Amino acid sequence: MFTPSRADPTALPRLLAGIDPSGQPLSLVAHERLNGPLPRLKPAQLIDAVARSGLRGRGGADFPTARKLQAIAVRRGASAVIVNGSETEPASRKDALLLSCLPHLVLDGALLAAGAIGAREVIVALREGGGASPTALAQAIRERPEPIPIRLSLGPGGYVSGEETAVINRLSGGRPVPRFVPPRPYERGYRRAPTLVQNAETLAQLALIARFGASWFRALGTDADPGTVLVTVSGALAAPGVYELAFGTPLAELVQAAGGPTEPLQAFLIGGYFGAWVSCARASGLRLSRAELGARGLSLGAGVLVALGRSGCGLHESARLARYLAAQSAGQCGPCVHGLAAIADTFEALVEGSADRGARRRLERWCEEVRGRGACRHPDGAVRLIASALETFGEQLAEHARGECSALSTALPLQEARP
Repeated sequence: MFTPSRADPTALPRLLAGIDPSGQPLSLVAHERLNGPLPRLKPAQLIDAVARSGLRGRGGADFPTARKLQAIAVRRGASAVIVNGSETEPASRKDALLLSCLPHLVLDGALLAAGAIGAREVIVALREGGGASPTALAQAIRERPEPIPIRLSLGPGGYVSGEETAVINRLSGGRPVPRFVPPRPYERGYRRAPTLVQNAETLAQLALIARFGASWFRALGTDADPGTVLVTVSGALAAPGVYELAFGTPLAELVQAAGGPTEPLQAFLIGGYFGAWVSCARASGLRLSRAELGARGLSLGAGVLVALGRSGCGLHESARLARYLAAQSAGQCGPCVHGLAAIADTFEALVEGSADRGARRRLERWCEEVRGRGACRHPDGAVRLIASALETFGEQLAEHARGECSALSTALPLQEARP
């Protein structure tokens, strides 16, 4: 169990301090020995500390956490804090790691947030068959002598079921699919009242900010991107897993922290299945900051990095992901149901070398037509991935049109990291 000094604001790890290598959850006693007891802050004090810290959501939407807290606090009558532990992004394992091994850090953040907005309960929403351990969470909840009730709720899987409005729909007895917005959950959510939905990492970060302060939090990272972030690293690397690093860290340092490549690399998938491919040449010198990633059309999303080795085929990988995302449609609109299926079909035909001469141009047009027209963001994420694959691996389509592929494996599944 690694426990760096909390007095040193530049020491790493922060979130992952005290984690048991065997995967056993940290007990409440051990958690408080490491971090101290749950601080007692007035709502305004907590919201101010979070605002000064610059904390943003770590689930992919990147929304300022303090703005959500303040928006709900001023409305009064909050229904609940929902810990979104669904983690339906297949390439991510960070929230499962926190909830299974450091559940009290996440629960601390949820209880602090609940006190700040006046919520009546905390709900930990997990996915059945997901990576997070319901047993570890249930035990941690039993250890908490809290005035605010905490309950655990298990729901079905599916890529879109982890979106915040889908989680609220499911908790309200409906289908676990995204709903048309606005209103946003912080305006009207669970039980038709303002609701705070945050992923596990965001709440864990909030718990540390409440204890050690905004200045401590900002001692790592950059001015624009303060603090640390958890990244699930997988693919052609020697030590896949979940890593904590400061924002602004060069991507090359993260690759080396994960043991380095097991073979020469050709590209990275950054941001997960809703992310984008980038060649190693374009990624050279890239730092993991919102500004630098955004300038290249990239985003960390839920914190995912997949390294594709030279032996793999980026086109076949992308065709597999396109088919998966098309199958994960919520079935609520034509651009998603019909558009993604047609896009997946055409992309597969290009990869297999059976497409007609106008297929690529048609595919690029469809991606543009689908973007921004869905009932939720699912089509946008899917076409982002496909467009980046065409850009990054487009030159290899000529090989595939001849029925050739230089990769040693044409169906290398993306390796999902394990904590």
